[in-house]
Amino acid sequence: MGVFDLRRISDPFEKLANINAGVKELIAEHCPDEMAVESPFYGKNAQVILKLGRAQGAAIIAATEAGIPVHEYAPRKAKIAICGNGAASKEQVETMVQKTLGVELEPKYLDATDALAIALCHYYQTTSPLAGVSSASSWEKFIAANPGRIKD
Repeated sequence: MGVFDLRRISDPFEKLANINAGVKELIAEHCPDEMAVESPFYGKNAQVILKLGRAQGAAIIAATEAGIPVHEYAPRKAKIAICGNGAASKEQVETMVQKTLGVELEPKYLDATDALAIALCHYYQTTSPLAGVSSASSWEKFIAANPGRIKD
């Protein structure tokens, strides 16, 4: 697990180019089949979501240019997948990611830990036999497939 430390770069567009190039390097090194990203959410400052969206765009373009499908997950969905609680704190997510993966993580990289949580969420979504099936939809399908088992 690593982070792109862009604090020394003052030009915001150079930061985006750096993110794009860095993600391309990671793709070349690790040859992933898919990419999962956290969907941006509005917090207290609109500028933050704007900057985050640009940074994600730079990373997403690197993936799509490499032919890698991109999947997006809301922070709440990842927290539910990892902790069972959509309002879990970053520290709770970190603890569960550490336990799940059997690794030690540094608390100073809580954003990187969130990225691992998004990756785990995607893994759970794509490997679960119930992935993509809402409870209402599954009951409707069950009833349609088993009309003889329904009693009045």
